[in-house]
Amino acid sequence: MTKHIFVTGGVASSLGKGITASSIGRLLKARGLRVTMQKLDPYINVDPGTMNPFEHGEVFVTADGAETDLDLGHYERFVDIQLRRGSSVTTGAIYKTVIERERHGDYLGKTVQVIPHITDEIKTRIRALATDDTDVVITEIGGTVGDIEILPFLEAIRQLRNEIGRDHACFVHLTLVPHIGPSQEEKTKPTQHSVAELRSRGIQPDIIVCRSDRPMSASVRQKISMFCDVPERGVVTAIDTDNLLAVPLVLHDQELDDYLVELLRLGGPEEPELGEWRDLARRAASPLREVRIGIIGKYVDHADAYLSVVEALRHGGLHHDAKVAIEWISAEEVTPMMADSFFDGIDGVVIPGGFGARGIDGKISAAMVTRERGIPCLGICLGLQVMVVDIARHLGDMTDAHSTEFDSDTSFPVIDLMDDQRELTDLGGTMRLGTYPARLEAGSLVHELYNSEVVYERHRHRFEVNQRFHGRLRNAGLSLSGFSPDGRLVEFIELSGHPFWVGTQAHPEFQSRPNRPHPLFLGLVGSALEFAKEH
Repeated sequence: MTKHIFVTGGVASSLGKGITASSIGRLLKARGLRVTMQKLDPYINVDPGTMNPFEHGEVFVTADGAETDLDLGHYERFVDIQLRRGSSVTTGAIYKTVIERERHGDYLGKTVQVIPHITDEIKTRIRALATDDTDVVITEIGGTVGDIEILPFLEAIRQLRNEIGRDHACFVHLTLVPHIGPSQEEKTKPTQHSVAELRSRGIQPDIIVCRSDRPMSASVRQKISMFCDVPERGVVTAIDTDNLLAVPLVLHDQELDDYLVELLRLGGPEEPELGEWRDLARRAASPLREVRIGIIGKYVDHADAYLSVVEALRHGGLHHDAKVAIEWISAEEVTPMMADSFFDGIDGVVIPGGFGARGIDGKISAAMVTRERGIPCLGICLGLQVMVVDIARHLGDMTDAHSTEFDSDTSFPVIDLMDDQRELTDLGGTMRLGTYPARLEAGSLVHELYNSEVVYERHRHRFEVNQRFHGRLRNAGLSLSGFSPDGRLVEFIELSGHPFWVGTQAHPEFQSRPNRPHPLFLGLVGSALEFAKEH
């Protein structure tokens, strides 16, 4: 029978439930267990697809086209799995389903209530992941214990554990143990209150993971164990670190995975195979060199908006034993006259995706400067589109070329809305979403990087390179090096004679892994290291 692990959080938000859950998944998979993961989010949006990145960070897109929480990116990268839309559940999606069923008369005229109808639907979404080819489902409950929004989720997992049996489910609770400087004391009271709140909802945690800036003393562990009614083995520390790859190892060294295996009576080898992961963590902690990569974006004050891009760059750096130092460059501040100065000391550039006109001129200027100065540059989604605009304006004699997303009156709409998007009025889930194939041109740089003729990448966009201008763009020197299988849609571009000036309409960052960097990010970092050496 499939086992369930539920991860909750208390005291404060953003303590790292996603990383903790991902680390548990990594450890269990390293024991040979088949693991899948899920996020239950308490917001009423049906999904995060229409949310501003300042509100919720990046939108992570699954292979089957679901717009999801960024924690699913952590899950995929740590556990090396491909998740599907069932791994992302929101309050909005739950209520939408229940209300639609009520409108259809499925409840036979009964009063529809949070209990049992909402909680039953939550349990249905959790049970759906417990398939015959899954040993463990790890479910993270978003929000913080005490928030009114997560009460239905807590009630649902409480009921579910009773239904499937205590040997088949366990609760992991992440809390904060702050250190008070003047008194030099670690305070357990926040954890005690958080666990008391959780217990008031009928949930007794089996394991408490304590976020702290230092290892906990034995006396503090004993105190938490006694007051929270958790065995000492079940009280572990998650120490602050910049090296996320070290977190599974920190938890393993405290025998967290051993205890979980005992609690859930899981099989598998006694010791997980962590040799490769330890090597990755070691290389991340002690890089041999450094390379500076600039990210040109609108949300540079909120790095979570580009989380998967940053992680993919780090993966590329790991392969080259290099630390990737990110230089955040606000697209709004990059003006055509001053653009050149922003790239002094930069070894490579990423122009990431985005929506809206704000900062678009800065991104076009960034494409121009990197092209003219030979700085390695990777354009992603909107990044590809601004590269096309740059070529059209400055090499193709199309002075006012633009995307119709930003200028509907342009004489040269080199980027235009896809035909099947023109009549759409709803924003949520209506873009080109999920995995699509592309055929790469033999002899191109992208063909060399991928070492494949056909590749599959995830997409999230509405606008495309306008077919009317393919010929003029080629005449201007742009290589259209990858197309959809039917030859209609441009998927990759590059510039011959430039060390690395590559754009893709896809979001390759979503498929990068620590031990398997994405070819485009691997190529960018490698080219940036060469640029740094020469300059």
